[in-house]
Amino acid sequence: MKSRRNALAAAAAGVLASIATFAAGGSPAAAQVSPATTAAADAVTHEENPRVPEGAAWTEAYFPSSDGSGVELHADVLRPAHLAADTKTPVILSIGPYFAHAGQTGPEGWDRVGPSARFQDFIDGAHLMARDYTFVMVDLRGFGGSTGCLDWVGPGEQADVRAAIEWSAGRPWSNGRVGMYGKSYDAVTGLVGNDLRLDSLKAVVAQEPVWDMYNYLFSNGVPRPNVTGTPNAYNSIATMPSMADDSERYKANADYEKSHPECLSDNLSNNNEPDPNSAYWNARNLAAQAVGTDTPLFVTQGFIEPNTKPEDVEQFLDNHQGPERGWLGQWEHVRGNDTDSDGRLLQGRAGWFDEVMRFYDKYLRGVDPSVADPAFAVEDSLGHWRTQPTWPVTTASYDARLSAGRYVDNGAASPSGAAAAAGADNGRWDMERAPRIQPLSPGEKDAAKRGAAAATSYWAWSTPTQQKLRLTGTPRITLAANTSGNVMVRLWDVAPDGTATMFDENVALLATRGRISFDLKSTDWTFERNHRLAVQIGTISSRGWRDVPSDHTILVSRAQLSLDVQDPAFDVPTQGDRSPYLDQYLQANTTTLDPMRGTFPLTISPKH
Repeated sequence: MKSRRNALAAAAAGVLASIATFAAGGSPAAAQVSPATTAAADAVTHEENPRVPEGAAWTEAYFPSSDGSGVELHADVLRPAHLAADTKTPVILSIGPYFAHAGQTGPEGWDRVGPSARFQDFIDGAHLMARDYTFVMVDLRGFGGSTGCLDWVGPGEQADVRAAIEWSAGRPWSNGRVGMYGKSYDAVTGLVGNDLRLDSLKAVVAQEPVWDMYNYLFSNGVPRPNVTGTPNAYNSIATMPSMADDSERYKANADYEKSHPECLSDNLSNNNEPDPNSAYWNARNLAAQAVGTDTPLFVTQGFIEPNTKPEDVEQFLDNHQGPERGWLGQWEHVRGNDTDSDGRLLQGRAGWFDEVMRFYDKYLRGVDPSVADPAFAVEDSLGHWRTQPTWPVTTASYDARLSAGRYVDNGAASPSGAAAAAGADNGRWDMERAPRIQPLSPGEKDAAKRGAAAATSYWAWSTPTQQKLRLTGTPRITLAANTSGNVMVRLWDVAPDGTATMFDENVALLATRGRISFDLKSTDWTFERNHRLAVQIGTISSRGWRDVPSDHTILVSRAQLSLDVQDPAFDVPTQGDRSPYLDQYLQANTTTLDPMRGTFPLTISPKH
């Protein structure tokens, strides 16, 4: 619970007074040449300031980024209060935009300065202080008490991650072994840390990250509705006021954007490049940069996540060569320990903190766990949990040849074009505040029911599967189009009675006539016996994108869908309950269809 008490305790005032003051008249950058850390004697405990977690001693620190830019980074350090100041411990580091003293995504109403409560659930739930771990929270450039322009995980922020890891490893109280922990944006910085290939980074826990930053704002050349809302949201976070009792140094750093308005305008314009192969986006493609990396990695990913979607997760895991752990399943944008109002775990699986700490103890302390945790625990679309040595595990892979067809690219029932542009960005959309579910609209359900009669899409159907099977990994569509426009591809699981659930989709811009290939979202969807796969190809009829309809009639030929199939007969069960979000998703994305003649097999043993 937040503490809303009176003035800052005298000990906290001592902390602030001990921080070096800017030279008179100097800019924030002028004070960056000599890193300063508060003396351990000035550390503040929970008893002195209830914002400090129990058992912890809080200090603040400043140090330069690693790119020579003059950017100064701010850190809040939580040390076990019962340890001497120079006792060496492993360090768990989080670095991101959400650690400002005033609040994570906006002011939270605190009446005294203190460290962010963003991961107090982890600090308390994992008993970090009692376990003798140090927890460090670092503000990325442009946020909290750090200077500089926000950089959307680009070279500047990557330099900040490098500096934070090296600084944490080199402190007198550090044993030189650093782990990273985060969810969403500060899980992305964990992936950055892995890609930097630093010897001192020994483990990364990344919950619901973005694996390629382009995919949060665009899909294969088509803007998403948050294409300007997200940069605006982070501009708002970056300009959050400091607190009245923050130090003068912290306040000066927090005001950096006020004297550098180009930081905010550049953040808006830079992120509106639609070409995924531009130099700007290549520098932010973390999955591609992961080739040959080997930092031990523990990730979570929701396959039906409406926020940080499962795109390029398979590529990242394929490129990464080190030890891997994962919880993968049918949930939204939540942490491994999150619960609903009834106490149900939102990811469905118990023991998050226990597994995470066994992972950290192994790689940050060299202590082999007494419990053999599975490498991957995976929840499929039926709510069943299994263990696997890796993900995905594939029994067969094949290309399903789809029938040719045509559709009118007019946007169908979606608020496309000018309507989308007018209304898509009324709200701020950062990784912590995205919509929790994006259901099919009534118009989309009606169009799906009308099937081939709807001129805005056409359908290809499999024959009924003869046995239970699972589509896993990352489906990929390849097709030829006769003209420019937009294309949406959706996958449906259709029961014998016509009950159909849309479980995967993606879109692309058809810039010219010709052949195009693109991935759908990664998935783990189990088909019961006699179910069929329906592939819908047509105009973009979803509020998930801001397309500009071409009004062209698009002829599609030479279409094929690349599938990875797994046999559930060999599943090894593990503990875990059905994640609550799965039923919400099914309700929002299920309709009825009239099945058509099947033209390709859905099978574990494809005939070539």
